[in-house]
Amino acid sequence: MKTFHIHIKGIVQGVGFRPFVYKLATEMQLKGWVNNTSDGVHIRMTTDEEQANTFFDRILAEKPKFSVITSSELKEIIFEEFNQFDIIRSEESGEMNLLLTPDFAMCRDCQKELYDETNPRYLYPFITCTNCGPRYSIIKSLPYDRPTTTMAPFKMCPICQAEYDDPLDRRYYSQTNSCPKCAIELSLWKNGQFLPKGDEIQQVVRAWRDGKIVAIKGVGGYLLTCDATNSLAIRRLRKLKQRPSKPLAMMHPDLFELAEDVEIDASTMLELEGVSSPIVLLSLVKADDRVSNTAYDDIAPGLKQVGVMLPYTPLYELLLQEFGLPIVATSGNISGSTIIFKDDEAIEYLAPIADLILLNNRKIVLAQDDSVLKYSVVKYQKIILRRSRGLAPSFLFEQVDSLPQKTILSLGAMLKSTFTLFHAGNVFVSQYLGNTDVLDAQENYERTLEHLLNMFDATPEVVIVDKHPQYYTHELGRQIAKRFGAKLLEVQHHKAHFYAVLGEHNLMNLDEKVLGVIWDGTGYGDDGQIWGGEFFIYEYGRVERIHHLDYFDFILGDKMPREPRISAFVISGGDEALKDKFTDEEWRIYQKLLAQDQKLQSSSAGRLFDAAASIILDVDHQTYEGEAAMLLESAAYQYFRKNGATKFYTYLSDGIPANFPKFILKKLIEGKMDGYDSTFLAAKFHITLANYIYEIAKRQQIRKVAFSGGVFQNGWLVDLVQMFMDKEFELYFHKNLSPNDEGISFGQLMSLRQLTK
Repeated sequence: MKTFHIHIKGIVQGVGFRPFVYKLATEMQLKGWVNNTSDGVHIRMTTDEEQANTFFDRILAEKPKFSVITSSELKEIIFEEFNQFDIIRSEESGEMNLLLTPDFAMCRDCQKELYDETNPRYLYPFITCTNCGPRYSIIKSLPYDRPTTTMAPFKMCPICQAEYDDPLDRRYYSQTNSCPKCAIELSLWKNGQFLPKGDEIQQVVRAWRDGKIVAIKGVGGYLLTCDATNSLAIRRLRKLKQRPSKPLAMMHPDLFELAEDVEIDASTMLELEGVSSPIVLLSLVKADDRVSNTAYDDIAPGLKQVGVMLPYTPLYELLLQEFGLPIVATSGNISGSTIIFKDDEAIEYLAPIADLILLNNRKIVLAQDDSVLKYSVVKYQKIILRRSRGLAPSFLFEQVDSLPQKTILSLGAMLKSTFTLFHAGNVFVSQYLGNTDVLDAQENYERTLEHLLNMFDATPEVVIVDKHPQYYTHELGRQIAKRFGAKLLEVQHHKAHFYAVLGEHNLMNLDEKVLGVIWDGTGYGDDGQIWGGEFFIYEYGRVERIHHLDYFDFILGDKMPREPRISAFVISGGDEALKDKFTDEEWRIYQKLLAQDQKLQSSSAGRLFDAAASIILDVDHQTYEGEAAMLLESAAYQYFRKNGATKFYTYLSDGIPANFPKFILKKLIEGKMDGYDSTFLAAKFHITLANYIYEIAKRQQIRKVAFSGGVFQNGWLVDLVQMFMDKEFELYFHKNLSPNDEGISFGQLMSLRQLTK
């Protein structure tokens, strides 16, 4: 007999790992113990070598469903004798070296119990077990145990305590365990006061039926909700939330009824019903074929897709099943601000919007929006649009050994901000933290960052920022570097995008070149210009810019991104066909600006999309970021849906002309004047861009091509690029990060090899 020690790292806390090990050890009649510590799960047992190896192999093969093992080790140690197999309480010792567990959607077992009249938790809105419920949003410190979460104030009743203490029970060490006898309590706020307790579910449902707006406290913050079939309620919500046309998310009570209105395939169904339960963008079927009377035109104006999620908490499940209809479920905030997660702030800021506020007395530690993703229609390419609840913050990166073994903090960009922390061999990419050009987003960013640094007692030794000197995150990085005496490094915006997709696909140790196509709206370039339509080559740790969309004047500052007509005017060279889009005075002023020698130039693909939308669809002003591009993608989708996507109508039959952006806009203007259908022109624009990328790649003769930047949130462009290129090239798109600026902070971390050479 010998004694063996097993050490397992990864997402192994809050997923039922210890009871799993206990049950397996009991089955195999082993004696020893299992323990959670600050660096993972530790197991000791005394047995023979063959049995130890079998036990080890079975742990790895049969691990709990939601656990993720990043490293594991079995070794012989000094002999110990044990009387039985025990679970030892979590210990905090040494450096924290853990991956954080995200919040989980309600599991099938709890859903079944929720509707079981014989179960003590029948219709209990906060039913959870080891396999589901809040994790990251309620943890205050590590290791993950009830006293270190916002569940600490809730003393378990004898029944819950017995489950919690029983290694063979599904709720063993379930830190969120509670029941109606030791309940998390609901309360309702209306007209400046709390209502008498009781009947909260029914009161919310009645409010929806009466066309009212209800704010509901969820896992990561408050959602503003109303009846999704009530156009008047939706329009009122838009007005009060100051969100005139940006699409709103929906929550649907029934997947099968939802499938009568939208197109659902195996991939999207798995996402909707999965443990992360994100918002999934789904294509609407033709209006005449829809069964429900959901007000899609008010929910997603001008678009042929709608963002939908299923009830992912027992509270939402009870509300939606009782209501029997879909609801609008959008972030509880004023447009442009971050999601509200504190009860007092909800009462102060949401009361003017919501007729009713449904609160509960379990605190939220960190705010999180719902995650958002979609799949491209033809190639089923997964595209993450917002990485947050259920997906953040731990990030599995296989090549951590290639990074300097220091604590490294990278602070991302300004819009769609995130930060990335590399500490003790683990990578953490924060949830989406909003656009840090507004104060409350800056406060949320700093609060989340400080929480993570404190949780791991992490002291940054290297801080990485975007090159743009006016970004909030740039200045914050300077302050943090000074505070900790850390080395400060800068990385150009689009190079960080490229490094992010290279890092995701482990392409940084190759002996061959990789071509990077990085297209987005705005980024501060190495030459002081506004980049956004870039082509790079990565080789031997170096990134070189080798091509870009032809420069055009960048005028009128922030007005240009807000008004696509200005991009159309500038890129087209002031084409007379666009004159009706402007007043006579505007036309004179803008012509004078165009005639001047402008210092600021741009290669932005995002502005090219804006210009095309202005010409094709007459989208001359945007009420939200990306509106013009989304409407253009939707128009292209309508054409491809009707005519298929196999015929490639491209403007590049004679190769790439000089000044490609001006050329393609001229073609679009001619097409519009010749009376071509707008959906055909939108499709041809997308096809031509994919063809353009293909032609540039052919010139470079580089087989591996990687894509990043917000433009590649466009599913049709992603599909068309693959149709043009996947037979001749190896193509790499983001898998677990968004192509938009959320991925910048991870790319900054990945750039470290180049920066430190």
